[in-house]
Amino acid sequence: MPKISRKGIEMPESPIRKLVPFAEKAKNKGKNVLHLNIGQPDLKPPDCVIKKLNKLELNKLEYSHSAGIIEYRKKLARYYKEISEDITFNDILITTGGSEALNTTINCICDPGDEIIIPDPYYANYNGFINSCSATIKPLLCDIKKEFRLPSIEDFEKNITKRTRAILICNPGNPTGALYSIKELKQLSNIVKKHDLFLVTDEVYREFVYDNNVHNSILTLKNIQQNSIVIDSVSKRYSMCGARIGAIISKNKDVINTALKFSQARLSPPTIGQILSMEALNSGKKYFRDIINEYDKRRKTLVKLINKIDGIICPLPKGAFYCIAELPVKNAENFCKWLLEDFHIDNTTVMLAPANGFYSKKNEVFNQVRIAYVLEEEKLKLAAKIIEKGLELYRD
Repeated sequence: MPKISRKGIEMPESPIRKLVPFAEKAKNKGKNVLHLNIGQPDLKPPDCVIKKLNKLELNKLEYSHSAGIIEYRKKLARYYKEISEDITFNDILITTGGSEALNTTINCICDPGDEIIIPDPYYANYNGFINSCSATIKPLLCDIKKEFRLPSIEDFEKNITKRTRAILICNPGNPTGALYSIKELKQLSNIVKKHDLFLVTDEVYREFVYDNNVHNSILTLKNIQQNSIVIDSVSKRYSMCGARIGAIISKNKDVINTALKFSQARLSPPTIGQILSMEALNSGKKYFRDIINEYDKRRKTLVKLINKIDGIICPLPKGAFYCIAELPVKNAENFCKWLLEDFHIDNTTVMLAPANGFYSKKNEVFNQVRIAYVLEEEKLKLAAKIIEKGLELYRD
């Protein structure tokens, strides 16, 4: 029988979707499942996007430019100019979601066997992207008791080798909700400049910061313009996950031109998704104020209730819409399965994402879960109650 590639065999499963069969069985038994395992917002896209979608009058559906519709890139450049006035549409390449942006970027900067340093835990699909490019992750463990702050600069520098090509961070962070300060970013900029590396920043949750904190983009760091690559997406910003539109932003022309070659191979990003994403830019500041206020209420409600449960540690996230909670169990994955298979309150249970799938194999942690607070407050209150009562009855 023909063999599957080693790369395919080693491709990791998604911890976010790993327990889907258990959730489906629960639903088939008539249970209601509260999905806190996945960052699928329940909030609507901007009204202007919905109106545009429902009034699309297209006589044809053509390929766009491989780098994306020029009108969209020009309009998007105005958004980034509010962050850094240097950005032009030529510094932007539109992709099929943030996922393709990351995959293309890694292909642009890494050869087989090259290394990328990443704070650990990290967005699980980084494993898949980097594995598919035959590169290697060098993880630097972050501590839940220190609110997942970045490791020391000395730790970063100690892990740089002749095969290191980049440092990759997610800011604000998925899965931790950590938000990195301008001081931390400047320290990283000094390292990448010194060692001639790339600093790749996944900034898809840029708009979602709380408690009067400010998001600092690496686009503002003028000393590393040629070292900086930003990954972005409309999926979470505008609750448009299905549009599948992302972007690579960089002043480094070699990066953009190389990314364009990979993009030409896949022809073009989704045309309808680009049309709707272009419309989303008309939504204005009020849309974000309302969305952020809603997520902030959910964040405070969930984390407060979770931390009241005996034995749980759950840092209050500063950004995004995720948190990691450490549970008083030996194996959180088994607990998550048990919730779906054997426990409910009034026929409702909860689906969580075991956090070990967000850690590297070197640093696996088995008693933590990632929670996405993407449901309305009353559902989050019920979810916290289910977790609390479940822990009282659960036995490892």
